[in-house]
Amino acid sequence: MRVLVVEDDAAIRQGVVDSLQSEGYETHEVDNGDDAIERAILGEFDLVLLDLVLPGKGGFEVLEAVRRARATLPVICLTARGDEDDRVRGLKLGADDYIVKPFSARELLARVEAVLRRSAERPADIDRVEVAGSIVDLNRSEVRRHDGRRVDLSERERELLRYPMRNPGRAITRDELLANVWRMDPRGVETRTIDMHVARLREKLGDDPGSPRVIVTVRGKGYMFADSRARRSGPRE
Repeated sequence: MRVLVVEDDAAIRQGVVDSLQSEGYETHEVDNGDDAIERAILGEFDLVLLDLVLPGKGGFEVLEAVRRARATLPVICLTARGDEDDRVRGLKLGADDYIVKPFSARELLARVEAVLRRSAERPADIDRVEVAGSIVDLNRSEVRRHDGRRVDLSERERELLRYPMRNPGRAITRDELLANVWRMDPRGVETRTIDMHVARLREKLGDDPGSPRVIVTVRGKGYMFADSRARRSGPRE
């Protein structure tokens, strides 16, 4: 498990890092809000421990940015702010838990374990499914169409399909796709590349662009994997 520790107080940060490493977690550290946004969005982390009082962007701004780009990445706020209004604000912005300083290593580790257990960022991987009458083999990066044709998927198309498959029934924003599939910082990015890739992917899947049933456009939000008949297929032939 990889944890990003965002804390500007060096002594507190070291104590958190030591506690996590003693339990086998891999830790990465930043001490300001601007770096925290970049690392949390572009890095491969299972959890962010986030102080709210930071140089540069404040913790609430960091939390908002992370939630826009990576809606299911677990975030625990670590802060000296114990006021109810601050706790409520943090939870409403999407924090998974809220720990008020000072806290013990034992409490910290217990909360980390609890959040990771219920985290939606760690779904079971999917490698082969049936959608819209076609067999999609993500390991082989190919689609076996219902008409017998075999169509190759590019690496980007494969990951663009895999990510919403892991999050079925949820509207996924373009920012989240940029961050998790393209590994780009979505801040300020104006691009239609996602829409073009989705159009190409629909064509390969045989998904009617006029009335798609696999990758559905959610107006004002992004895309959703919505084929209710999608299922894991059996062993490879």
